[in-house]
Amino acid sequence: MLVRARGHPQQLKDAVSRLKRNPNGDLVPVTPSLSWGEQLMVDHYEKDKAEFGSGAGYTNYNLGKDGMFWRGVINPNRRNDIASADCEQTLFWQNARTLPNDKHAPTPDVLAAYAYNKINVPKTEVEVRPTVKSTVNLPTWVWLDKAKFQPVKVRAELPEVGVWAETTAKPIALHLDPGTSDAETYPASGDCTINADGSIGAPYTAGDANKTPPCGITYLRATNGRPYQLKASITWQISWEGSGGTNGSLPNGTFDTTQDMNVQEIQAVNR
Repeated sequence: MLVRARGHPQQLKDAVSRLKRNPNGDLVPVTPSLSWGEQLMVDHYEKDKAEFGSGAGYTNYNLGKDGMFWRGVINPNRRNDIASADCEQTLFWQNARTLPNDKHAPTPDVLAAYAYNKINVPKTEVEVRPTVKSTVNLPTWVWLDKAKFQPVKVRAELPEVGVWAETTAKPIALHLDPGTSDAETYPASGDCTINADGSIGAPYTAGDANKTPPCGITYLRATNGRPYQLKASITWQISWEGSGGTNGSLPNGTFDTTQDMNVQEIQAVNR
């Protein structure tokens, strides 16, 4: 649950003006679940009358004052959480460049978590050589191009109060699961770490067929009509920094994909 900005004084007054012109129009949401009509809005926000235990009212929507009206917002994933009742605070005034004195106020760590949920990392696609068919007992090279897997950044901010957080997802490792026990991975753990330049593994070049790749697989048995399912999982390390010198880390994210791997035997002719 958060507390976030709802609108400037003029915006609130304009919303009430629309109600005066059209009494049957949309009501003004003053809490996540409660909306008020014209009379309540006029009494509380224009004529300084307290309504329903919501505290002191306001005069002429606080026009001329520096600040905004705020209200609670319920996390859509936690609507059934009993703690969501904390968000049912009536639309209230907050001076500019200050945060509400509320445990659910959008501090940098809260914004960082919001940005975390908005991160969209590239699709997990690894380069594989050979591409058509692998050969039993010969290495298959696997790598990630550094140009395709740069860090991903998402920023969330409230300029009115000078609060911000930027969350960064950085690829740090690739795990290979060959899809069969009849295989060897390189390294043996299947965990290919990131190189200093941001790439993972090394591209296959002519003449590498019999070399051991830094990241790859050797299949020990041919497929028999049904390809192996090579699963590649990329781990993204998540960190954040925010206003006031704040920073921290968030849970790593792992994203995977599978692709068909056909493996053939080498045919030899003896004379």
